[in-house]
Amino acid sequence: MAQSLLEPNLATLLPSWELALRAERKAAGTIKAYRDGVVAYLRWCETSSTPAVLDRTAAQAFVAALLDAGAEAATVHSRLKGLRRFSAWLAEEGEIAGDPLVGMRSPRIDAKVVRALSEDQLKRLIKACTGKALMDRRDEALVRLMAETGLRASEVVALTTADVDLERGLVTIHRGKGGKGRIVPFGPQTGIAIDRYLRARRSHRLAESGQLWVGGGGKTFGYHALHEGLKARAALAGIDGFHPHLLRHTFATRWKAARGTDDGLMAVAGWSSRGMIDRYAGAAAAERAADEARGLGLGDL
Repeated sequence: MAQSLLEPNLATLLPSWELALRAERKAAGTIKAYRDGVVAYLRWCETSSTPAVLDRTAAQAFVAALLDAGAEAATVHSRLKGLRRFSAWLAEEGEIAGDPLVGMRSPRIDAKVVRALSEDQLKRLIKACTGKALMDRRDEALVRLMAETGLRASEVVALTTADVDLERGLVTIHRGKGGKGRIVPFGPQTGIAIDRYLRARRSHRLAESGQLWVGGGGKTFGYHALHEGLKARAALAGIDGFHPHLLRHTFATRWKAARGTDDGLMAVAGWSSRGMIDRYAGAAAAERAADEARGLGLGDL
């Protein structure tokens, strides 16, 4: 359909919006998620012959179409969030008279049980990294650090050699989610693994660079390398459906199972909402409840 002369061309305004988001120091992943929501909306407008303008009725129809197509509520929530942020920016910039999506609610997201690695699986994953080659040392250090501290994949990839204090057992996150920094402790076993990796790293082409993690074949290291490297180790350990974020769930579950405090968990994980504890550490509560139920013997009739 032809663009109305009274309405802005949404597609042409996307670069300006992204520039504004970068100026706000939004994380690259956040900007991508927001943009994906708007792009999905514009694509739906085209395929459904809906005018590519922002109004509540069209946005509601877009959400309904996503749900009807089988999209998970979490995906729909993300798409709508991006669309709402874009709508608010358009109103602030005077591109539209007012924000038509103010107060529009997202669909309810079902609470899902988030699985974590068992102690046996975690030990097998670490064992799968056994070896003296640089990549073996690197992957063991990665697994141990992520499982003990719950660092996000993006935080791990961004680490520099100066961010790790082996003597005090501390790693500094300069900019976590929401632009927040924090200092996270790690224990002796993780420290030994990092130290072994750093000694092996001295032979790498990028040894003098500040980036902590390096890739195979003299290459750099990013999220894709992290995902593929640890996924391969998980396959050797016989663990299906592995992804790096699973180590963050495992960290939270182990913390709660060890009777760690909620305040401590929030500080180390970099959370500002207690709701995240229920989401990430629910598996530990379920396991404790199962143990309690078995001990009560309610089925012994």
